[in-house]
Amino acid sequence: MKKLYRGLFNVCIWIIVGLLAGCQCNCNTPVFSFDVTADMREFANTEHLTPEYFKGACLAILKTGKGAFMVSPGDIDPPDCVYDMVNTVLGPDYPWYPVIGNHEAETPEDMEWLRKYGREKLLDHVSAGPEGSEETTYSFDYKNSHIVVINEYYDGQSDTGTNGDISDALYEWVKNDIEGTKKPFIFVFGHEPFISLPDIDNGRHRHKGDNLDEHPRNSHRFAELLRQHRITAYINGHTHNFSYAKINGIWQIDAGHARGTGDMGARSTFLKVYVGINNCWIEAYRLDHNTNTYLVTNIISLS
Repeated sequence: MKKLYRGLFNVCIWIIVGLLAGCQCNCNTPVFSFDVTADMREFANTEHLTPEYFKGACLAILKTGKGAFMVSPGDIDPPDCVYDMVNTVLGPDYPWYPVIGNHEAETPEDMEWLRKYGREKLLDHVSAGPEGSEETTYSFDYKNSHIVVINEYYDGQSDTGTNGDISDALYEWVKNDIEGTKKPFIFVFGHEPFISLPDIDNGRHRHKGDNLDEHPRNSHRFAELLRQHRITAYINGHTHNFSYAKINGIWQIDAGHARGTGDMGARSTFLKVYVGINNCWIEAYRLDHNTNTYLVTNIISLS
């Protein structure tokens, strides 16, 4: 009888251990992932269709396993070339969510294309932005996450009216949008960082003072809003340098550039964002110029 009890006891222990292991596995298994590329600019056009440039980043994303969608936080001009490259490499049904950068805002034909893209490709499944920026500011839910894309060049009337700011109208729209979600993970995408940080590898530093900090009152108000609502991360482009830091309680992730060898001042980069049940992390892939391959250089835990 004692042997029977001991056997049952051991079986129970193994069942408990198995359940605990399963829970741990589930916690570390992502619910989904998505990809981030920024500032490829002219290195997806007809003169740069080879793997040395943006195409190489797309091919690496395909090789590592493309996520559910891609977000590109600005300086994507000409946007039609970037869209064509994403479609060619990652598939015609792969969702692409563009963010307005300063180079798009200053180029009328880019804005015309992006407004049309918003109307034809996005507005049937996203929440439109405020009046005057309906197609270039938007949000959507995906599984357990809420994604917010903002146009920092919207001044309350025109979607190209500022030099990079969080206008009153944009702030109010973001506030109402974030307050309306119950998703545990919230990602906000804009082009310009709160402050410019140097590249994490070589220290290159660009756009000092030419960011949201150029308008400190609005920037601080926006940061406080994101902090109050405990957003998971604010992800940006603009500097062409990859960096990450917690700034006043907010994760700022600068996606760097995805130009390949089109910008040798800092390594070409793309991000894979993994969202789990209770945790979230980012793998940063950077171009190794010795092997011409993208390798994971940093893993950022956002939980």
